[in-house]
Amino acid sequence: MIKWPITFTDYNDVEMTEDFYFNLNKAELAKMQLDANGTYEAYLERISNERNLKALGDEFRNLILMSYGQKSDDGRTFRKNQQLRDDFEQSAAYSVLFMELLTDSDKASKFAIGILPKDLQGDVENQMNVPKTLDVVK
Repeated sequence: MIKWPITFTDYNDVEMTEDFYFNLNKAELAKMQLDANGTYEAYLERISNERNLKALGDEFRNLILMSYGQKSDDGRTFRKNQQLRDDFEQSAAYSVLFMELLTDSDKASKFAIGILPKDLQGDVENQMNVPKTLDVVK
């Protein structure tokens, strides 16, 4: 799980910084791998090497929305549903995050690794040679 602070101006023209949470659990990763007939690492490599901007944008949108959710205060649940995804996608914060990940490959790599279960992050970081400076929620 990763906590990603986003500074944005809301639709009332108020600038704010808010923490957002993103996570993929092992079951979700397994489904992604089955759907893609490959590994998450190959998926990340394909994203980073993609030259087609439309396809790249679609991949980032899917990754962001698939991993977005709300962590309960007690940390026992991470709620994800279509209404939460729709609300987030229609927010100014989503726009800022999308453009940030689309234009900064270091942040995109950190995001993609940070949404993984903690016990898988090190393996992917090592394979991709990503600096270990993630702001991961404990």
